[in-house]
Amino acid sequence: MELFLAPECLPFAVSAIILVGLTGLELMSLLIGFSFGDLLNKAWPDDHGGISGLLSWLNYGGVPVLILLMLLLGMFAINGFLLQALLNAFWGPLPALAASVPAFLLAIPEVRFSTRLVARIVPRDETYVVDLSDFVGRTAEVTVGPLDQGLPGRIRAKDRHGNWHVFRAKAAPNETPIAIGAQVLIVDRTSDIFIAIVAPSDLQTPPTSTELP
Repeated sequence: MELFLAPECLPFAVSAIILVGLTGLELMSLLIGFSFGDLLNKAWPDDHGGISGLLSWLNYGGVPVLILLMLLLGMFAINGFLLQALLNAFWGPLPALAASVPAFLLAIPEVRFSTRLVARIVPRDETYVVDLSDFVGRTAEVTVGPLDQGLPGRIRAKDRHGNWHVFRAKAAPNETPIAIGAQVLIVDRTSDIFIAIVAPSDLQTPPTSTELP
């Protein structure tokens, strides 16, 4: 408790408190019939660049935004407390701001690794219904783009049961940028990111307003 209340651990204590608050808020929201995490997902900017683009490296889109934030807060707090405790045992703790830098830098790859594990336990967008490999060779529609070889965009596709799924995707190498609304053919998959090309004309279907998930 002494370390938790120490001034040099203030950023990590605040992160831990926010983490507990988010956990409690999600639990209370579930008890009254809705999910705070779902509301956060809908409110979060789903653009091709900006914050969402930067967070794509942390598997944003593979796990809900709330899980991503909670992991980031938790890893940052744990790293900070461990760092300060270790330094305090041998030399002396760092100032809070100085200790925050390595704690945050360590948290980034930790969150990236953790989200890949969590994504298998907490699936999103109904991807647990079928194997991801089943979508290779299917057509899809670009919903967030344009798709190019840079940061992933988003596509939506139907599985063999007629259920909609949303995935991260990039354009195939040498493919020109593919605009939002275009129909694409999924030709490959790298981890949780699909590779797409413009769908041949004979595979394209006219859009209908009733097909929105």
